[in-house]
Amino acid sequence: MYNVHLVIRGNKQMEGFDYNETFDPIVTITSVWTFLAVAIVKGWELHQMDIYNAFLYGDLEEEVYMTIPPGFRTSNPHKVCRLHKSLYGLNQALRQRFAKLSSKLLVYGFVHSYADYSLYTYKKDGKFMTLLVYVDDLVLTGKDPSLCASFKQYLNQCFYIKHLGLSNSF
Repeated sequence: MYNVHLVIRGNKQMEGFDYNETFDPIVTITSVWTFLAVAIVKGWELHQMDIYNAFLYGDLEEEVYMTIPPGFRTSNPHKVCRLHKSLYGLNQALRQRFAKLSSKLLVYGFVHSYADYSLYTYKKDGKFMTLLVYVDDLVLTGKDPSLCASFKQYLNQCFYIKHLGLSNSF
């Protein structure tokens, strides 16, 4: 069995012409320490998840074209492909992937921290969860395990999530 991976060569893109903003927040170490400290002190479980093929979920707003991939046969070798979804290697991919994830979190009721865009909190009717995002890895904790389970089901409907179980290392 063979696996095929299509990777965009983003090195040919020109800033201001081929793409606009490449914003992709990276969690700060202070947020990680605080997140873990609160979970440990409160005795909350840490649920670790991975978004499988996270880059494929980003919808492109700009018009992005690529040449026909090697090995793909076409009657006209001068044709190009217009991308509707982001692909790994595309400069817009990080921003679009994060925007898609963030929109799903906000719909659920999470609020992102203004101090760290990779940290989200959920607070409603005395229930509390917090979520840390690191590229395509997620760590979730909260005081109500059933709320965490229902949120993970929601995420699994939005994306293909690999549940890595309870975290014992990060």
